[in-house]
Amino acid sequence: MPSANLFVEQNKPRLLSELKDFLRIPSISTLPEHAGDVQRAAEFVAQSLRAAGLENIEIIPTERHPLIYADWLHAPGKPTVLCYGHYDVQPPDPLDLWTTPPFDPQERDGNLYARGSADDKGQMYMHIKAVEALRAVNGTLPLNLKFLIEGEEEIGGGSIAKYVEQTAKTNPAKLKADIALVSDTALYADGVPTLCSGLRGLMYTEIEAHGPARDLHSGLYGGAAPNAVFGLIELCSKMKAENGRILIPAFYQDVQAPAEAEKKSWASLPFNEAEYLKKEVGSAALTGEPGYSVFERTWSRPTLEVHGIAGGFTGAGAKTVIPAVAVAKVSMRLVPNQDPEKIFAQYKKFVAESTPKGITTQVRLLSYTPGVVVNPDHPGIRVAAQALRDIFGRETVFMRSGGSIPIVTDFKKHLGLSTILMGFGLPDDCLHSPNEKYKISNYYAGIMTIAHFFEQYGATTPA
Repeated sequence: MPSANLFVEQNKPRLLSELKDFLRIPSISTLPEHAGDVQRAAEFVAQSLRAAGLENIEIIPTERHPLIYADWLHAPGKPTVLCYGHYDVQPPDPLDLWTTPPFDPQERDGNLYARGSADDKGQMYMHIKAVEALRAVNGTLPLNLKFLIEGEEEIGGGSIAKYVEQTAKTNPAKLKADIALVSDTALYADGVPTLCSGLRGLMYTEIEAHGPARDLHSGLYGGAAPNAVFGLIELCSKMKAENGRILIPAFYQDVQAPAEAEKKSWASLPFNEAEYLKKEVGSAALTGEPGYSVFERTWSRPTLEVHGIAGGFTGAGAKTVIPAVAVAKVSMRLVPNQDPEKIFAQYKKFVAESTPKGITTQVRLLSYTPGVVVNPDHPGIRVAAQALRDIFGRETVFMRSGGSIPIVTDFKKHLGLSTILMGFGLPDDCLHSPNEKYKISNYYAGIMTIAHFFEQYGATTPA
């Protein structure tokens, strides 16, 4: 039995209690009124790192929310792992759909329900507890560790991107490592050890539409005055065909298809489309480009989604106005080889040329990160696959994620680091939705697996 397992078994109540304390902090990075809570969460992380035995702990101020750095570098000749996670969370809205309050962690059916439980507080905290476990059992660590934890992942990760780029130029030794470790993904299915081999990128934009100079009476001006909300709806409807194909010219030009071996591997994964539709999506039918499997559509094909449209009157009762202004939130998930800057230029041109008569539009780019595929042959990734296999007792599978983790691209671009994407969430954990959860046994298994990975990787020779 790996040395940390007994420690985890003996300390389960305390490990869970500490996580609950962390989850009670409403560290919502996008809402200014929660800036104090985000700071409290950063301080909680720093204190947890200190208690686990990490050193050189810094709470690094940024233009928005702080970064936390820590390290332990007393294993000469051993590899160095850079551990990443984020302590900020999404807003919990709509609150009325939560069974229990989002920042009052509750146990139900073997799950811990709270905002941030799986994304990413529960998973990031496993890294810290793995260090604590190894130090408690062995008095030392089997390799060198660095931690870099942020509070802006849910709003694009701008501060950490700047920090990594600047540090790589001015103090490259500080973040130098052999590999990075990120636990912000999911198992393919419950009990199936999984490593993620690729992520889609994300480009997030706003389109602001203007019609008349002010809101107008629809009885007096209806039929003659342009409607900003309806114009925005018309514009968005032109972006995508009924079959899901994106209609922006040259949008698919640089899409890099997955290798046949990778698609064959995905086809071997157990998957029931009817169950997926019923239990995970919950709609009347699946949509998307014809000719591609669900895995291809969600892991390796680009997308365009409208997340919300605001404008006009939406209160109780009736108010007959023609809205003067409307705003749409529009994002694109990008895949490897698509250049976000090139895509944005094409998209902006399309919006300008497709804006309906009488409407003017402005496009704002809020954030972007390209898609990335990690090298499955890196020695650290092979050790991670073995560590998962040892703890879960079955073969590790490789998959991609349709989501985005911007820092993975930054680590590759500025530090030359491959990243192990070793997550322990589940597909139905309701990330970014009401009733987010994290399976409690996966929290414990994650601590054990990460500690075991540190031991096994520490026994290898650095590249």
